[in-house]
Amino acid sequence: MARKASIIGGGVIGGGWAARFLLNGWDVSVFDTDPEAERKIGEVIANARRSLPALYDKALPAEGRLSFHTDLAEAVSGADWVQESVPERLDLKHRVLGALCEAAPATAVIGSSTSGFKPSELNEKGARAVVAHPFNPVYLLPLVELVGAASETDRAAEILRSIGMFPLIVRKEIDAHIADRLLEAVWRESLWLVKDGVATTAEIDEAIRMGFGLRWAQMGLFETYRIAGGEAGMKHFMAQFGPCLQWPWTKLMDVPEFNDDLVDLIAGQSDAQSGHLSIRELERLRDDNLVGMMRALRKSGSGAGGVLKAHEATFAEPKGATLPVTVERQVPTSWTDYNGHMNETHYLEAGAQATDRFMEIIGADAAYVAAGRSYFTVESHVRFLDEVKAGERLRVTTQVLGGEGKKMHLFHRLERGDGALAATVETLLLHMDLTARRSSEPAPDIAAKLAEFTAAHAGLPRPEGAGRHVGQRA
Repeated sequence: MARKASIIGGGVIGGGWAARFLLNGWDVSVFDTDPEAERKIGEVIANARRSLPALYDKALPAEGRLSFHTDLAEAVSGADWVQESVPERLDLKHRVLGALCEAAPATAVIGSSTSGFKPSELNEKGARAVVAHPFNPVYLLPLVELVGAASETDRAAEILRSIGMFPLIVRKEIDAHIADRLLEAVWRESLWLVKDGVATTAEIDEAIRMGFGLRWAQMGLFETYRIAGGEAGMKHFMAQFGPCLQWPWTKLMDVPEFNDDLVDLIAGQSDAQSGHLSIRELERLRDDNLVGMMRALRKSGSGAGGVLKAHEATFAEPKGATLPVTVERQVPTSWTDYNGHMNETHYLEAGAQATDRFMEIIGADAAYVAAGRSYFTVESHVRFLDEVKAGERLRVTTQVLGGEGKKMHLFHRLERGDGALAATVETLLLHMDLTARRSSEPAPDIAAKLAEFTAAHAGLPRPEGAGRHVGQRA
């Protein structure tokens, strides 16, 4: 039975929460009195459907059910998680959280998306909420700052990990928690740089995204500076650059006067910088870039990529096919080319992923490779039969054509989500001794498992296209 999340407030953050839970198999109920709430959240969820599955090499769980409500008690009935995402006004949060604590099940986690309020402030009227502060887009970025009673934050953290997020438990109450205090420092200094005519909004954004923003994405602040210290490490860095902290470089303790002139200056430069794109176009550009960077980090397990790998390891394996399903995933934008469809390289990559998965199925997994044995591809033949576009589902089944001795002969069928055959990849592999770098017989248990598949698939029709050479007529 699916678990249920109730989202209170359907703005940008509330919509992101709804998408994150929904696409991870939870039923989601939304409470919002805005008559446009269903449309707005629907657009956020559409963006999430386009981007979140593209992070993974396995299929996300089947979507839960989405419902909209104008009655608060009805919305939170039976909820396991209730997320308040109303505007950042303490009096409003007091009223909403008080009503939630009365209406929600006693076992439900009640989280507040507040950017700045402390739990003691949120609960001073008798509520029992914890701070669960996410980052936009909630459906892609894993960080959630948790602040509150240890018993509640521990329980909340377990749920958040199950939907692919990274809970960071803040050990001490503090205004604006951790991440927003860091952002506030950069934001404040940036306002001064614009106000004083030193830089435009576009120039400041270039300084971030062309330099330290890339470093921060995979190492954060302190690990980045440790490297800057060279072989002597952090102590050397602190000794070298620490004294400059006393120099009058920044204006962090001063606040520029927040008047109409400053607002008009910032807004005008922002319009000139990005006004040619709609908000939805900017969101999709942001999401595509995040997917690309996070997938790159996934390979090394760094930063958000490590969270993705750990989350995907919990996914159930696909079932129900005559042949084993070795890949079931969504095609990311980074796999497409100037023709608007999946580039030929990635058809082979999908086939390679299917081979790797089949090796895991027969026991030739990471531990087997670490022990010094593996299979190496010696020949592949790809047939391109139909287009596949970004966002489409890709499902690969694998048939064993031969598995005697050192050889493993596989035939992968790549199908689109509508069942159309998009490509086939035929692959011949040899078992290798990684120490001697020579072909060798597989371990007996691997050979036995491969023999089971070979015998089971021997009675199947030989797949059309098997054994073809380049240029051969159909």
